[in-house]
Amino acid sequence: MKKENRRKLIISLFLVLVLTTGCTKTLKGEDKKVVTNPETGQSLTENILCQPTNEATIEKYKENGVDIESLPKCEEFKITSGGYDGLWTSIFVKPLAWVILFISRYVDSAALALIITSLIIRLIAYPITRKTAMQSELLKQAQPELERLEKKYKDKTDQESMIRKSQEMTMIYKKYNINPVSGCVYGFIQLPLFIAFLEAINRVPALFEETFLTLQMGTTPWVGMFTHHNFWYILLIILVGLTTYFSFSLNKTTSSAGNDPMKNMTTMMTVMIIVMAFFMPTALCIYWVTTNMFTVIQNLIVKRSKEREKVRV
Repeated sequence: MKKENRRKLIISLFLVLVLTTGCTKTLKGEDKKVVTNPETGQSLTENILCQPTNEATIEKYKENGVDIESLPKCEEFKITSGGYDGLWTSIFVKPLAWVILFISRYVDSAALALIITSLIIRLIAYPITRKTAMQSELLKQAQPELERLEKKYKDKTDQESMIRKSQEMTMIYKKYNINPVSGCVYGFIQLPLFIAFLEAINRVPALFEETFLTLQMGTTPWVGMFTHHNFWYILLIILVGLTTYFSFSLNKTTSSAGNDPMKNMTTMMTVMIIVMAFFMPTALCIYWVTTNMFTVIQNLIVKRSKEREKVRV
């Protein structure tokens, strides 16, 4: 128990240290209201990493006392630019921003560079995410036995029965080679990655100023649809919803009960993310669609490999 508490303390300290240093600061005027670009409707970030090129954006920064002349041009940005800027920014955000800008030099599009960077990171993390997907498939195989175990001890709440239930569950996990903790590993990795991408998008003008397939990267779909009347953003929201639903569906275990709580959870989470997507920068929505599509393809590959193993057996 002491070892578990020590581990929790280390994780908590790490999160406090990382997530409270060098975060994005929204640009606010003298009236304390958020400053937005009049052309795109996007909220501007005060502590950007490199110089903007959009004239309206430059004017807004100058009006609000931001010294953009001291910043490097985005094409000249380095990981060390601006010196130490907090642990989180220096270790996660700046390297990620540099990779996106470096790739954009060769593909001539920061948005396309964002997609490529997302795929590269997912490929690097593939050994971990594959194990997570494999655990999901093993859980599906073990599900009938786990459900029988639940029925067996349904009305038994005494301590002795709970101990026996825990022992039998452990035996089922061993039988199917299931590690309950491993399924949480990628979830722990994914959250910092998501936040790092959000920070990089908000703090790199070359990315949030760009228009990609008629979609303005720094603008939210809500502003894009209802202020600029560009209804291609609807297609983006649909893609966010579909890829989210299928990525969750392929990870969930099935239940023989009529009311499957996992199915309800998948639907609820998908609806939540669709609502959030309306108010996220378009670039972040594109990142989310890219990583979800990778997850879907990966899980289909794992699923088919497990089915082939069953056939051989």
